[in-house]
Amino acid sequence: MDLHTILKAAYEADASDIHLVAGHPPVMRVHQVITPMKFPVITPEDAQAMFEQMAPPESRNTFEKQKDADFSYEVPKLARYRVNAHRQRGAVGMAMRMIKTKVPPLAALSLPEVIARLTYLPRGLVLVTGDTGSGKSTTLAAMIQAMNERYRKHIITLEDPVEYTFQSDKCLIEQRELNHDMPTFASGLKHALRQDPDIVLVGEMRDLETTALAISAAETGHLVLSTLHTVNASQTVERIIDMYPGGQQNQIRSMLSNTLQAVISQTLFSRIDKPGMIPAVETLLCTPAVRNLIREARTFEIPNVIETSRSIGMCSLDTSIAELYFNGFISREDAIAQAAFPDKLERQLVA
Repeated sequence: MDLHTILKAAYEADASDIHLVAGHPPVMRVHQVITPMKFPVITPEDAQAMFEQMAPPESRNTFEKQKDADFSYEVPKLARYRVNAHRQRGAVGMAMRMIKTKVPPLAALSLPEVIARLTYLPRGLVLVTGDTGSGKSTTLAAMIQAMNERYRKHIITLEDPVEYTFQSDKCLIEQRELNHDMPTFASGLKHALRQDPDIVLVGEMRDLETTALAISAAETGHLVLSTLHTVNASQTVERIIDMYPGGQQNQIRSMLSNTLQAVISQTLFSRIDKPGMIPAVETLLCTPAVRNLIREARTFEIPNVIETSRSIGMCSLDTSIAELYFNGFISREDAIAQAAFPDKLERQLVA
């Protein structure tokens, strides 16, 4: 069974993910729907051969020891893939997330205009949040590319693994991959700050040390972009603060209130007007009022500020979802299912 033929067919179908599991034909996810592909059932020998074709030696060693391994794989002129290899029923299984090689422009992503404005920030912390598969990496890549085309700056990305690959345009861009170019995000970020960066992309603020270094980098004059697996702006702020011991939380509230510039929270929907996906986006901009709420531990009031600040580009998730529904982009059922306050949105959609 030819791996590249499978991947080419998935690419042409606009699949976001491919699953290669022994005992099943290849399966792809297209616009959030799992769909079997028209290929023969994968044997354990097929799965093993495809794994060995894709995995670098260090990932094979990790797989032998831990029965799981994460790595990237690229098919030239087609796409890059974020791959997780694992054992299931004694055979190799692989989940592959497709990352197209061409970075899409921000204007093509159906994002709020305010996100383009964030690429003009000189310093501070900008977070893009959402569930797995919500388009966080694509949004960040498009923001980096917008800056690459505009500025003469030094950009360093720290990723697990490298997803979109950038060609330096006006900027000098360096991309470092976890386990290949650095042992941890925290180590990569610590050393990146000694490499004269202007802009740093941290793939994920997944632990206290990385989070603390990212906030410190933003505090010392760098623009830092990163992600969290949170579903809205107020939860994002609380998640960061809760990483710290109780005795340090007042201090981090003060630091975060000074450095945080914006939180973008995304949820992807299947379109009903045409094939494809479209994001609903909650946007928090750190105005003086928001900074005071963070500093004074009143983050529960952030949703109210978002609702009353639409004139400057803020928007709640449910407002964004409602706009998508009323514009005919998404179904009523999907809108209510993914709303932050389903009962309230259901009444609004009836009205």
